[in-house]
Amino acid sequence: MSLIYEKQIQVTEEHIDANHHVNNVQYVKWVEEIAAEHWDFVKHKTQNPDDIWMLLDHHIQYKKQVYLGEILTVKTYPKTPEGIRQPRKVEFYCNDKLVVDSLTLWVFIDKKTERIIRLESDWLDAL
Repeated sequence: MSLIYEKQIQVTEEHIDANHHVNNVQYVKWVEEIAAEHWDFVKHKTQNPDDIWMLLDHHIQYKKQVYLGEILTVKTYPKTPEGIRQPRKVEFYCNDKLVVDSLTLWVFIDKKTERIIRLESDWLDAL
């Protein structure tokens, strides 16, 4: 199975700001949504399907504006773990061009104890 998870989003009025393009905050919401969807898609293959991810750090780069009616292709994938931190890329494409690029850092949390779970460096191999 590929570690890449992908979906399409059609830009609607609710995504548009006063400047008539997708609001920057909307991309942040989409980053969190697609990360959660990807986890829901693969968590049954892990030893901790009931535990949760917590966002630590978020870097986003806006390269081009996107407007009402356009279709975004969103791709996400985890990168190699960095100690307790799990980097994740989220890329937004419009007409096959990268328009927004995001790198986030997450930690994995035991839902019951609310403590960080240290995943093995090769945990992604199971996916």
